[in-house]
Amino acid sequence: MKQWWTDGLDIFCMTSDPVRQQHDRLAGVYDRRWKHYIAQTLTFLKNWACVPPQATVLDIGCGTGEFERLVLGENPEQRIVGLDLSSKMLEIARHKCQCYPNATFCAASAAALPFPDCTFDIIVSASALHYFDQPDVSLREMRRVLKPSGSVVIMDWCKDYFLCGLLDFVLKLIETAYQQCYSQREFHRLLIAAQFEIQSSKRVRFGLLWELMIATAVCAPKS
Repeated sequence: MKQWWTDGLDIFCMTSDPVRQQHDRLAGVYDRRWKHYIAQTLTFLKNWACVPPQATVLDIGCGTGEFERLVLGENPEQRIVGLDLSSKMLEIARHKCQCYPNATFCAASAAALPFPDCTFDIIVSASALHYFDQPDVSLREMRRVLKPSGSVVIMDWCKDYFLCGLLDFVLKLIETAYQQCYSQREFHRLLIAAQFEIQSSKRVRFGLLWELMIATAVCAPKS
């Protein structure tokens, strides 16, 4: 897998990008600050996705590599690539997974995935969609690098819930890196516009505050 790219691809992530800057600053405290949220949401994602041992996996917005650690803890031979804008987050992810030869990490944008067409069996993304400045482009890129028989699993905040709607309003005012979260209907429309076909979806609460949605989608047949 490592033959597909080199660390030189990290230069495509502009240092002035507000998402990268914010997450570079947070990298050192991220796992500790969001410990319970990360554990709950990523365990749920892992169980929902049911990643087959033989699958080649791409995790978009992998952060500090916690999803990779969970998957590799069950299957140390899993072929998995973690992608993120933050080089500081990726340093932590690489350190966590240094004992797993088939785990690789690279810095790149979801809107310009540095992989050939039809590369991955499963693409996952957790709590990252609300940072995408070009969600339509990013979803089309996911479809491009997904194998025809593959699936994409995306989990993110859900604006249908009052607290998430309020958080969405506030973050748009105070955080330059933040873009927006979506209602479940808007989320599904984005997937369908990118030529995905939704197989299953759900809205789910984690504790009193966090209210998310998840969907599994496959490539829609070309007309």
